[in-house]
Amino acid sequence: MALLTTHADWIADRIAALPNLVRFEDGALVPLDGVEHRIRHVPERRGAAWVENGTICVTGSAEFLPRRVSDFLRAEARRRLGALVAKKAGAAGLKPRRITVKDTLTRWGSCAPDGSLAFSWRLVMTPSFVQDYVAAHEVAHLRHMNHGKRFWGLVDTLTPHTEAAIPWLRREGARLLRIG
Repeated sequence: MALLTTHADWIADRIAALPNLVRFEDGALVPLDGVEHRIRHVPERRGAAWVENGTICVTGSAEFLPRRVSDFLRAEARRRLGALVAKKAGAAGLKPRRITVKDTLTRWGSCAPDGSLAFSWRLVMTPSFVQDYVAAHEVAHLRHMNHGKRFWGLVDTLTPHTEAAIPWLRREGARLLRIG
């Protein structure tokens, strides 16, 4: 308790600096490929969720809206990242064992020793160049399970976006973790 009292101002400053929490609800703005999209509840329509003219349209009862948006974004992440991994792995002559999409809080992607790749579903909210970089990074781990010179050389052959993507994730990552 003494530690908290001693550092109360620092703690308050850190909490105040957190990005705003964005819930999946009607009217909320959520990025998709780095572009803000407004969530719009359209209960009279059919089709769960889809993108239309910069809007994420969501059908059904309002109580199911958060889950439907989450399911839509996760499915989009699986589709987009799966396609990127297939392209990058093919170019490198590699094949992942499995690709999963998770709700991770500390990593954007990971590669297990058995060749399984995992990605944060939140990557679907990042610009396409960030998704491209993270896919290339994890595919490179299929050959090099380290961050050595040969690993970074392979990353550089798989994507031109490393220098832009890493600072983008450092700058914007905390905001993405506050969405949903």
